[in-house]
Amino acid sequence: MAVTDPARTRLAVLGSPIAHSLSPTLHAAAYDVLGLRWSYGRHEVASGGLDAFVAGLGPEWRGLSLTMPLKRDVLPLLDRTTPLVDALGVANTIAFRTSGGTVLRYGANTDVEGLVRPVEALGHLPGEATILGGGATAASALTAAVRLGATFVRLFLRDTAKAGALVDLAVRLGVSLEVLPLADLAGTHHGFVVSTLPGGAADALDVLPSGPDAVLFDVAYEPWPTAVATRWAAAGGRVLNGLDMLAEQALGQIRFFLTGDQDELLPAEADVRRAMRAAVGLPPTVLS
Repeated sequence: MAVTDPARTRLAVLGSPIAHSLSPTLHAAAYDVLGLRWSYGRHEVASGGLDAFVAGLGPEWRGLSLTMPLKRDVLPLLDRTTPLVDALGVANTIAFRTSGGTVLRYGANTDVEGLVRPVEALGHLPGEATILGGGATAASALTAAVRLGATFVRLFLRDTAKAGALVDLAVRLGVSLEVLPLADLAGTHHGFVVSTLPGGAADALDVLPSGPDAVLFDVAYEPWPTAVATRWAAAGGRVLNGLDMLAEQALGQIRFFLTGDQDELLPAEADVRRAMRAAVGLPPTVLS
């Protein structure tokens, strides 16, 4: 497998807050298995600061991972985007590539597959889904729910007036969407829930599993377990850790950084995945 732009060996994750991010740990584990002498760090970049940061990067930079609040801020900076970025209006990855002497910025979204793969590993294909939160990750969660088979989605928001972009996305995806205030969530039972709320924001929410096969995918992972995940598990439901998503979306990013194709499997990918999961304290597979 050819490595694009081999002189580009520096990468990082950007966002705010970013000190807690385990992305450097995941990427370092993968690069070690792959035999790549790449460095991957982290940088605090708040909304409005991405343009200046990217403009100051040198020719040694291969790519960036983006977390909140930068996944929409990045769009005007991209020269090329994948169809998924175009559909969602959200990118979590930039790869820098040289073409004809010009450096181009390629944007991708690996969050959707980061959500889809762990749920598929559980064998849980929901007909309905519930999403908590309305930020950039919620757009990926909505798309992931549809890919997993959901035909009806409930969206719970602090402010339902801010659901416009997600309502439009639901129309494009062909899925029925009901928008509800978070206050209506108390005491309700659900079969498949994706909480896209930041760590601590869902702690007081009273959401319960509809049965032993019900799944809560809480994208938060610091601190873990979250209060909402603890209550869900205590009520008999299954829980996916936010690290499951982080590991899978990072795997897609590594593919994109390495070859330019987020769907092209890595050499010894099973070994890479196991090393990444072990590095952040996850079992070898979701089902372990």
